[in-house]
Amino acid sequence: MTDTNPITPLLKPYEDERGVIQMLLNSDQLKSAVLITSKKGAVRANHYHTSDWHYCYVVSGSIEYYWRPTGSDEEPRNILVKQGELFYTPPMVDHAMVFPEDGVFLTLSGSKRDAKSYDDEIVKVKLV
Repeated sequence: MTDTNPITPLLKPYEDERGVIQMLLNSDQLKSAVLITSKKGAVRANHYHTSDWHYCYVVSGSIEYYWRPTGSDEEPRNILVKQGELFYTPPMVDHAMVFPEDGVFLTLSGSKRDAKSYDDEIVKVKLV
């Protein structure tokens, strides 16, 4: 992630007569994978992670992703992340997701995502 673009380029997919294999992430640090379905108009996140990070891959639909450095009072940056794109959120970045249409995304994270671990690690903010 840069200050101006959280999109993470994907490696070139492997393709043959059987279909396509697209590598999303290859990491020894991955501890959870969560598939999330969201309805049009839903707002998710509005928080930051104290130590965790995550990649999100848009399976269907799109996500209006908002972010800014934690502790900043600047207006958040935003980008429309489309189906088939991967984006990254590091620790200590306020972030929120708005769904302009029904959608599904996959979150790949460096920490376990059971309810207690997750709640102990995030700090809620009002970004959008």
